[in-house]
Amino acid sequence: MLLSLVVWIGGLIFFAFVLAPTAFTIPAVLPNTHLAGNVVGRALGKLHWIALVSGIVFLISSLLYSRFTDGTAHVFAARHLLLCLMLALTLVSQFGIIPRMDVLRASLGDVASAPIDNPERIQFDALHVWSTRMEGAVLLLGLVVTYLTARQFGLN
Repeated sequence: MLLSLVVWIGGLIFFAFVLAPTAFTIPAVLPNTHLAGNVVGRALGKLHWIALVSGIVFLISSLLYSRFTDGTAHVFAARHLLLCLMLALTLVSQFGIIPRMDVLRASLGDVASAPIDNPERIQFDALHVWSTRMEGAVLLLGLVVTYLTARQFGLN
C-alpha cells in the first residue's frame, strides 16, 4: 500500500522538479522547446498510467487492510476519498487535457514560435496552466494521503 503511494508521489516530484525543468532549461540536453515538449508530454502520459495503477493498488490494499484489521473497509475514510479525487484529476488530465494539448501542438508545430496572440497558442497555454494546476493538486493531495496513511500506521 505505501509502496504504491510512494511510487506515485515520487514520480510526480521527479517529473516536476527534475525532468520538466531539465528538458526546458538546458539547451545541451534538448536543442529546442518543441522537442522538450514532446519528451515531457510522453513522460507525463507514462506517469499518468503509473499513477492510475498505483492509485488502484493503494485503494484496494487500503480497503483490504482496513477490512482485515478493523472489520470494516472504511470506504469513506479521508485517505480513500482524497485518493479517489487524485485518480479523478489524473483521469481528466490524461484523457481530457493532454489529448487537446496534443492536437494543438500538432497544428501549431513549435508552440514557442507561434505568435502569442494566436488563438490556438492562447488555448494551448491555458490548457498547460490547467495541466500544471492539476498535477500540483494531485501532488498536494498525495502528501496529505501519505500523512493520513502514516498516521493510520502510527508512523507520525
